[in-house]
Amino acid sequence: MTDSIWPTIHAERTALADDLTDLTAAQWATQSLCAEWTVHDVFAHLLSAAKMTPPRFFARFAAAGFKFNNFTAKQVAVEGAGGPTATMAAFRAAEPRQTAPPGPKDTWLGEAFVHGEDIRRPLGISRAYPLPEVTRTVAFYARSNAIIGGRSRVAGVTLKATDTDFSVGSGPLVEGPAISLLLAASGRKVALDDLTGPGVDVLRGR
Repeated sequence: MTDSIWPTIHAERTALADDLTDLTAAQWATQSLCAEWTVHDVFAHLLSAAKMTPPRFFARFAAAGFKFNNFTAKQVAVEGAGGPTATMAAFRAAEPRQTAPPGPKDTWLGEAFVHGEDIRRPLGISRAYPLPEVTRTVAFYARSNAIIGGRSRVAGVTLKATDTDFSVGSGPLVEGPAISLLLAASGRKVALDDLTGPGVDVLRGR
């Protein structure tokens, strides 16, 4: 597997935009898996990330008082201000970009996969994600607390995929599709219903 994340990121952007092209206004307003965001809000967040550069990130983060939630909320408001049609046009234009906020590459993969599911699951849209890149991201979350606290969330359990040869961690087993393991590691408890094993109750209690 090439270490470049960009072919995967670009493919995920294109697939997501294709999936959302014909949404109704009511579907855009659907509650996503992110507690405070609609489907359109999450899409605007992904647009913001696609357009972000490290200098722009630090300038805007400082302007938000170095409060991450304030920063992300403001970026969503800015990028989504024109409504879904404008957001879609801007997202399509940003699809080939190779810029991102500062941070490990695997966090950018996580953004694409997890936020893709934040949008698709409430809409009943399914996608076959690239398993090598998904499991790469699960492994990253299992060893890092960057942004989402994944390492602490899955500490003391074994995550094992049922759709590819992958496992990480030690302790009671948590078994299921790789994308559901990724969602569980990112704190999306809805994904726990896809998983089996004695470690699921451990994750449910966190």
